[in-house]
Amino acid sequence: MGWVLGVLINAVLFVALAGYFPGLHVDSFFYAVIASLVLSVLNLIVRPVLVILTLPITMISLGLFLFVINAITLLMTDNIMGYAFDIESFGLALVIAVIMALVNIILQITILRKK
Repeated sequence: MGWVLGVLINAVLFVALAGYFPGLHVDSFFYAVIASLVLSVLNLIVRPVLVILTLPITMISLGLFLFVINAITLLMTDNIMGYAFDIESFGLALVIAVIMALVNIILQITILRKK
């Protein structure tokens, strides 16, 4: 249940951020859900490998390099999704990754922990 809720929250975030940032394009909520599923699979498979490979850089940057890894997985999602989900630049992907991380942390602290 938590995984499905996380996928839906990320899909809503994609749609909301697409309305705010002109460089992010999502065709519809359906494609936002698909992009969120793809991102979830990439976070499950690719992200741990990237974290291990970049562990020294992550330790030197005190964990801030994890935002770069999140931006890379967002750009991978963009490449997999094609025209339906588009992020124009790495800088925008980095901003979106930071916003998504902050929103997910706030939601976990306020809503999801009360169960």
